[in-house]
Amino acid sequence: MSDYKYATLAVHAGQHPDPLTGAVNVPVYLSSTFELTGIGTDKGWDYSRAGNPTRDRLETALAALEGGVSGHAFTSGMAAISGLVAMLRSGDHLICSNNVYAGTVRLFDRIVSGYGIDIQYVDTSDLDAVAAAIRPSTKLIHIETPSNPLMVLTDIAAVSQIAHAHGVEVSVDNTFLSPALQSPLALGADIVMHSTTKYLNGHSDGLGGALIGSTPEHKERFGLVQKAAGGVMSPFECFLVLRGIKTLPVRIRQHEENGQAVAEFLSTHPKVSRLAYPGLKSHPQHALAVKQQKGFGSMLSFDLGSRDAAARFLAAIKIFLSAESLGGVESLASHSATTTHAAISDQERETLGITQGLIRLSVGIEDKDDLITDLEQALAAV
Repeated sequence: MSDYKYATLAVHAGQHPDPLTGAVNVPVYLSSTFELTGIGTDKGWDYSRAGNPTRDRLETALAALEGGVSGHAFTSGMAAISGLVAMLRSGDHLICSNNVYAGTVRLFDRIVSGYGIDIQYVDTSDLDAVAAAIRPSTKLIHIETPSNPLMVLTDIAAVSQIAHAHGVEVSVDNTFLSPALQSPLALGADIVMHSTTKYLNGHSDGLGGALIGSTPEHKERFGLVQKAAGGVMSPFECFLVLRGIKTLPVRIRQHEENGQAVAEFLSTHPKVSRLAYPGLKSHPQHALAVKQQKGFGSMLSFDLGSRDAAARFLAAIKIFLSAESLGGVESLASHSATTTHAAISDQERETLGITQGLIRLSVGIEDKDDLITDLEQALAAV
């Protein structure tokens, strides 16, 4: 289906009618095991950890949406990143963006580094810094763009060109924009990672993660990780993501319209400082966002100056919900220092600029005027 446009792929890739019954929706195959047709032969599946018909459909859809060779669905975004680095060996060097979700840092520093893998955090928005960090032992550069929560961008094409000149692969966490707004593989990256919990699912009712590879070797490698380590997405969770993907293009349009409106409102508010939204021309990397993204999304962050001000704001919101996560149809606000980035030290947060007054918004698909009114009254309480 590669010749079809994105909105058509979202509805139909991997989601053809069931050949047995004609069911339009992909059936949920709640079976852990499958009858064999003989010794060493089956109908395509033998045990759900190794493969499940519902998961196969989702993985086909994910590969199509990102333009990859294969998709691989995991139990969570962190399980997907664990699968990504499972290909590394003791003595290998991993470069990671220094401004990423703290759960990624926690995984790398507290678990992955214990396997003898050397992890280095680099400002990947600085291409010279990326080039200088590469060693003969470097195997992977993992970037998150836009970053969580400061919305710092990394030039995917430029980093990929630098990496490939040294035989290094590049993986991109594409969670914040989804395949609807950014195509890392088309820009030169080798692997895409998602927390499907977010925009792909879109309804805050399912946990999952995904890797999309660009080569047959990725398909074999990540397939082995799924079968051997077993962190695979359940059939019902796969069904929920498939359902979410069908409406992804129309949801993203509303998310982005609302995100832009909210950002423009906040940009003129006297109580708001250090607003980060790449869709604003005031964002220092707006030109890069225009170049490599197909839109600006609905994630943004802003600073209210103090923890007390942030607490007052979060206590006053009515439509926005004070909660972690992002990408659902409902609007969420979170205090990054005590939620998404609580896992790193005060000093690390200060170095990155994740202050006690920082608020991250995931702008949903409600009426934008209602959202702005809600923000206005909450800011009045600060």
